[in-house]
Amino acid sequence: MALSPVFRIVSFDDLPGWRLDDQSGAYAAFRRSAFHVLNKPYRTGSLGVEFSAFADAYAEARACEQQDARAFFERHFVPALIAPEDGAKGFVTGFYEPEVEASPVRTDKFTEPLLERPADLVDVDDSNRPAGMDPYLAFVRSTPEGLVEYFDRPAIEQGALAGLGLEIAWLADPVDAFFVHVQGAARLNMTDGSLRRVTYAAKSGQRFTGPGGVLVELDEIPLEKVTMQSIRAWFKANPSRVNEILWRNRSYIFFREAPVERPELGPIAAAKVPLTPGRSVAVDRLLHTFGTPFFIDAPTLTAFDDAPFRRLMIAQDTGSAIVGSARGDLFAGSGFAAGEVAGVVRNRADFFALIPRALANGAAS
Repeated sequence: MALSPVFRIVSFDDLPGWRLDDQSGAYAAFRRSAFHVLNKPYRTGSLGVEFSAFADAYAEARACEQQDARAFFERHFVPALIAPEDGAKGFVTGFYEPEVEASPVRTDKFTEPLLERPADLVDVDDSNRPAGMDPYLAFVRSTPEGLVEYFDRPAIEQGALAGLGLEIAWLADPVDAFFVHVQGAARLNMTDGSLRRVTYAAKSGQRFTGPGGVLVELDEIPLEKVTMQSIRAWFKANPSRVNEILWRNRSYIFFREAPVERPELGPIAAAKVPLTPGRSVAVDRLLHTFGTPFFIDAPTLTAFDDAPFRRLMIAQDTGSAIVGSARGDLFAGSGFAAGEVAGVVRNRADFFALIPRALANGAAS
């Protein structure tokens, strides 16, 4: 597979702030992927960054727990500016792992369930999708009559799956529950004092419709003012309209329980390694190859550390809203403070992919 022309080979001196960044956190994140791929290789993205080309870098990372991270990345990779063919500028948003209070049983206070994957939810692709079914759907419902579209959010929240015993835990606030769905994971501070975690298992399949876009469409919040914080504030001021807005999003997320083995790390995400706060990025997995390092230059983004965001990140997650070669979702961490950071990230950015040297040399020849 040829390397896509969206990659324009540059030098490390062309990366703004490269020598000011401490890449040790990115190296630790990269090393976690290096061990995972011993069990299951990552799929090569359609832009042609071949997974096999990472072999030498992964082998050295597995052998060395600590080393000069900058020298390691410069030794194994060549930076390439991603220049989308449509001329669009890159764009970053933020995500985090919410931390919320939860109950193992329904009570007068805790009424909003987080559900595990139902038994009748099945994966669908071109090999088994019924004729005429929306090709977007990746999950459907198995019935005696065949495969049909799954229940959507309004139907599920009005009882379509009631009585099946799918409840993992119960939350007090429907808006909190919704944002757990948006983030795809959460730490649960249980009423019995224990700490649990839920992470993404599957979804109902329909397209995601964000509440921010709905509120802009209804002239409730100006586009330039849309953040997680402004959306939450609107819901708090308009509690009677929560379902009206949230039910516009037909997509519904199902969860599974996961351990909290290292509290400083995030949940295990699509690349099957724990996310590293400030060093893991979600990308378009159809285009990019998990494990790819990206140096992201977002000079107007200062929410992470009061300085222009210029950091090396590792591609270790994806998301339905993350579409395009220069599009990323930055993992900010877990808990309230991380949410305050992630909720305001909406910034233009330049993306520099670090391409394995063998691939970069072939592209340049």
